[in-house]
Amino acid sequence: MQPDQIAIRGQLTPNRPLDSLTWLRVGGPADWLFQPADEDDLADFLRQLAPDIPIFPMGVGSNLIVRDGGIRAVVIRLGRGFNGIDIAEHITAGAAALDAHVARKAADAGRDLTFLRTIPGSIGGAVRMNAGCYGSYVKGHLIEITAIDRAGARHVIPASALNLAYRQSDLPEGMVITAARFHAPKGDPASLHARMEEQLAKRDATQPTKDRSAGSTFRNPAGFSSTGQAGDSHELKAWKVIDDAGLRGARLGGAQMSPKHPNFLVNVGGASATELEALGEEVRKRVFQSSGHSLHWEIMRVGEAGPDADLPPLETEF
Repeated sequence: MQPDQIAIRGQLTPNRPLDSLTWLRVGGPADWLFQPADEDDLADFLRQLAPDIPIFPMGVGSNLIVRDGGIRAVVIRLGRGFNGIDIAEHITAGAAALDAHVARKAADAGRDLTFLRTIPGSIGGAVRMNAGCYGSYVKGHLIEITAIDRAGARHVIPASALNLAYRQSDLPEGMVITAARFHAPKGDPASLHARMEEQLAKRDATQPTKDRSAGSTFRNPAGFSSTGQAGDSHELKAWKVIDDAGLRGARLGGAQMSPKHPNFLVNVGGASATELEALGEEVRKRVFQSSGHSLHWEIMRVGEAGPDADLPPLETEF
């Protein structure tokens, strides 16, 4: 069936601009934006959706550039029906629950998921990208996820099947994560909250947290093992090779590599997705020319380029 022929309890919007749903405030329209009411609503929709219509699960847009031409797909954005947090022997969080909120609720209960506190975005995206900081990653805590496939079937998938690595996972094609279950060591609530405050202060002192960014733009070019765990303190950093290439503060239209942290691509005012991505590609080219290191995007880029854009093709088009 076509999306508008399916009975739903959530909200379905045609030709929905996505700029307001991304942290960088850029992006053309999705053919459809579907916001399911709950897991059953999502499963019913996917079961009836014509198999030749692509889907793209989208979180809160914190690590995403949607190209100016938009996305030829049904964008699925989970909301209130998927943001619950249950704290028992383990912690189960809906895919739409914010990472920071999960960290705080866990600390309230004396459970340590403090590494999530400074990670922008939601749990679904954190799992998908094996998010982490300060030496801790989703891989070290995740037990299993719940996901719905294109046939509307519900699956419980152990963490080991996802092959979590540095900023990546092997999530089966067409799966939409709806929840994740974590192991969280016990800790003193006051100490856990104090640690998170220290992490926030460190982040705010070194990163442009008040600007429109999408987090780290490029992956570190070396120094991480295939397990997704951090290497030693001498690992090569993306910000360093960008800085060494003289690109701190580099600007193209409304896009800029942050003067505060040169691995943060920021929208300083009225930038298009094309400007942001083109600046990133120029940085990649000049870093390679100056150091021989190839930078790879950490920000996910999706959709079709605008009519006048001269951008490389994406590995996956929507």
